[in-house]
Parts: sequence; structure tokens; C-alpha cells
Amino acid sequence: DRPGSGYEFMCHSFVKRIDELRDRCGFPIIISSAYRSPAYNDRKSSTGLNGPHTTGRAVDIVVSGKNAHTLLREAFAMGFKGVGVAQKGPHNKRFIHLDDIESSTRPWIWSY
Repeated sequence: DRPGSGYEFMCHSFVKRIDELRDRCGFPIIISSAYRSPAYNDRKSSTGLNGPHTTGRAVDIVVSGKNAHTLLREAFAMGFKGVGVAQKGPHNKRFIHLDDIESSTRPWIWSY
């Protein structure tokens, strides 16, 4: 929601993990959502002002079919802590959320 926020507000060690994930998967990773300001996240997500995307340590990746399976397998192997799966509807609307935020108040994996 802010120009340049992908660079300015993303956690660089998290971005390196996403780069490693891409290398392990062997296909391009298309990110539809990464950093969100608290106000924007509050408007767009049920996680409100403090959701995972507000930390710069979360992404939504547009992926479906066989590539979704590969991405999940590799993300689990790499130890991502938050995994949300949305695989219904048109292929360009399907995505997988990944983050590396420890939390005792939310499930480790969920579906949308």
C-alpha cells in the first residue's frame, strides 16, 4: 500500500529465505502481497493492526496445482511457522501465505 514498501519495510533475512525457497522450488515466485502498513492491513485482513504482513516477515504467493504442492513441501522443510492455503476459485486467485513468526495463539497451518 506504500510505494517502495517491498524494499523499505521487508525484513531482509526473511526475503533471503523466500529467495532460497524459490531456488529450492525451481520456478518463479509471484508475490501478491508482502508488507502492509497497519492501517491498510486493518482494512484488508481479519488480523487487524498487528497482522503478520505488518512485520515485513510475511508474503502471499500466487501459486496453484503441482507448483503449490512443491512450494508447500519445500516451505515445510524450511520450517516456515505460518502457512495459509487458499486453493479454491480461479487459478490467478489461489495463493499460499508464508511467514516465519512464532505464535502460540494461532494455528501453524490454516486454510482460507
